Amino acid sequence: MARKVADCRNYPSEMNCSLAISGEEDEVVRAASEHAVSVHQHQDSPELRDQIRGMLEDAKD
Repeated sequence: MARKVADCRNYPSEMNCSLAISGEEDEVVRAASEHAVSVHQHQDSPELRDQIRGMLEDAKD
């Protein structure tokens, strides 16, 4: 299975977050949604996880 990446640097925020998360798709979606809730004050929801899943990129291993 291809590794995926969620990189906050691609989505500027007031916090100038520089976190990048990589791993298998489900792991990245779970970790990125937890980060979005705890750091960026988003509400955890299926819609948030779908948005995150749609923003993932293939990792450049």
